[in-house]
Amino acid sequence: MRIELSDVALDVEVSGAGPVVLLLHGFPDSHRLWRHQIPALNAAGFRTVAPTLRGFGGSDKPVGEVGAYHVAAHLGDMLQLLDRLEVERCHVVGHDWGSGVAQTLGRFAADRVASLTVMSAGDMSVTLGPGGWRERQRMWHMTMFQFAGLAEEWLSRDDYANLREMLGEHADLAEVLEPLRAPGALTAALSIYRATLPMEVQLGVPEPTPPFTMPVMGVWSTGDRYLTERQMTAMAALAPERWRYERVEDAGHWFPLDRPERVNELLLSFLKENG
Repeated sequence: MRIELSDVALDVEVSGAGPVVLLLHGFPDSHRLWRHQIPALNAAGFRTVAPTLRGFGGSDKPVGEVGAYHVAAHLGDMLQLLDRLEVERCHVVGHDWGSGVAQTLGRFAADRVASLTVMSAGDMSVTLGPGGWRERQRMWHMTMFQFAGLAEEWLSRDDYANLREMLGEHADLAEVLEPLRAPGALTAALSIYRATLPMEVQLGVPEPTPPFTMPVMGVWSTGDRYLTERQMTAMAALAPERWRYERVEDAGHWFPLDRPERVNELLLSFLKENG
C-alpha cells in the first residue's frame, strides 16, 4: 500500500496479525529485501510492516534538499507511519542503513521499541573513531558518495559497471539496479550518506553514544565486504539490558537474501524471547 505522511508518501507492505515487527532495509534496497522473512514472521503470529524508505524504490524522493534524507527525517517517517497504522509499540529490525534508522528509533523513541535487531551495521562510532581505519578502508564508498555529481557519473558509467561491481554479491542485483536508472533516483539513494555522514562528520570526533534500554540482537555475516565484525560486537557495550550476538556463516552483506532460513530462525527465536 501507499501511505501518505506529512512530507512524503511511502510504499509499504503490511501483512499478518499479532505483535508488530517493523522491517527496515538499507542501500540500495526496498521492502522486497524482506520477502523471505515476512511469510515466516506472519506464520509465527507477527504482523509485519515493511516500508520502502524515502529516496528508494517506489517511495517519494524529495528534490533539491539533501537534509530531507537525514536519518532524523527517516525517524520522523517511521514514527508517523506507526501512528498511521495505530501501532504503539513494535519490534524493530534493520539492515545496513535500516540498522541506522532502527538504532535512531531505539534511542529517541525507546518507548515505541520492544526489541531491536541490527544487521550488518553496528556501532558507527567504531568506524568514525580514531581506531577505525580498517573499518574506513572497507567503507571507502561512504566518502566517495559525498561528491555529488561525480559519484553519480562514476557509478553509472558504462551501464552502471562500477555500481554493478560494488553490488556484485547482491542476489537481486538486476532488480535493485533498475529503479536507480530513473532520473534523480541514484542521487536520492545516495542522499542518506550525504545528509547523515558528510565529510565534517567523517573527519570529526564521534559523540558519546547513549545505551539502549531494550533487548538488542546484533547479526553480522562472515562474507561482508563492507563492515567488520568489530563494529558489530562493539554494540554489546551499548546494550546493558540484554545483548545477543549471532554470526551468519557463508553469506555476504545481504544475508537476509543469502541465508533466509537462518535469518528467520534467529529472528523468531529472539522475538519470541522478548515478546
